[in-house]
Amino acid sequence: MAMAAPKQTEKGERRRALLVAAAADLLAESGFDAIRHRAVAERAGVPLAATTYYFSSLEDLVSAALDRLARTELADAHDCLARRDDPAEIVLDLLLGPRSRTDGLDAVLCRFERLIGSGRRPFLAGLLRAQRVEFDALLDEALTRATGRRPGPGEVRRLTALVDGVVLTALIEADPDPRAVGRVALREALDALPRT
Repeated sequence: MAMAAPKQTEKGERRRALLVAAAADLLAESGFDAIRHRAVAERAGVPLAATTYYFSSLEDLVSAALDRLARTELADAHDCLARRDDPAEIVLDLLLGPRSRTDGLDAVLCRFERLIGSGRRPFLAGLLRAQRVEFDALLDEALTRATGRRPGPGEVRRLTALVDGVVLTALIEADPDPRAVGRVALREALDALPRT
């Protein structure tokens, strides 16, 4: 029999939010294996029992962390679009994560490990599909700004595959700046697209 979620008080909502934020930070920094009840509780500064009180399983906590991390990255990308930042950099933020601007190789490695590791966690599939729709819509908008026209059918996915592929190769070759490698490939691909 499934345990009912505890009724949320204001304090409970704050504590749950602290746990989700701590888990999202651990996920961004070190991947799925870093999300353990004890590590999350310590990072959040709450008792260990809080993790099992607010989350029925570690899978629920991981799902909440991944959702928060994606929401934060989407909000950052929306802000960049509103500020009229370079569309190519926004695309790279969406594909490689905004931390790749400052934290370089380690941030990109963590992101790719997280994306690949998601495939071993079927409980995340629905969440990832929903997030993909939102990320693709933002990629579509950024590419429209970069080229002056809406991407054709499949273009967003092809550009994503191109950047993912060259960045993965850069990671395999231990390139210290995989974002720069992705940037070069993306700009070349954008330059080859028809303009309005």
